[in-house]
Amino acid sequence: MLTDALGYCFRDPELLRRALTHRSAGSPHNERLEFLGDSLLNLIVAEALFQRWRNVDEGILTRARAQLVRGSTLAQIAREFSLGKHLVLGPGEMKSGGHRRDSILADALEAIIAAIHLDAGFATCRDVVLGWFGQRLDELPVARIGKDAKTRLQEWLQGRGYRRPEYALTATQGEDHNRSFHVTCSVTEFDVVAEGTGSSRRAAEQQAATSALVKIEASRGDR
Repeated sequence: MLTDALGYCFRDPELLRRALTHRSAGSPHNERLEFLGDSLLNLIVAEALFQRWRNVDEGILTRARAQLVRGSTLAQIAREFSLGKHLVLGPGEMKSGGHRRDSILADALEAIIAAIHLDAGFATCRDVVLGWFGQRLDELPVARIGKDAKTRLQEWLQGRGYRRPEYALTATQGEDHNRSFHVTCSVTEFDVVAEGTGSSRRAAEQQAATSALVKIEASRGDR
């Protein structure tokens, strides 16, 4: 049963039915619930990150939250619940495969969050949602989100016994008030030379390190 997968049994089954009903199937549908569920989800995840990561700044918390609540993540969770086969869709959406569409799955999951909140209150809703996101919260790479590209590249290499990357300033252009720096980042073991440009040498090195990471990870499939 879907309620078993969700980890919550509704006292008012009509709330769940409405949360699963796409607007293509007529009214009442799940768009109002989706609106509320989106806000609840952002609050629940923001609070969880705030409590877990006590020494990181707002920018890191914002990026982490965005990664967790983005549509593709919600659709993935919905598929883990086999939510698609429970959706109520109009004939056109059924024919076009709407039950597999990321946006429809994500919207329905947000609507279910709102339905749980209306059925049982915020505390229960939070507990259920955190149960869905628990492993993702545990596995969220705070180091990857929080550290700059140069630090991540150096730690990645040193953690595997490789030498540090080498940075070289290759060119400086423009007047003092509008200067542009060009830098290369070389990683000998992977035969990678990446370029970066910025308004300061540090900014150029960060861009070059980012490019080097992308090249190395692409070659190794290491995400």
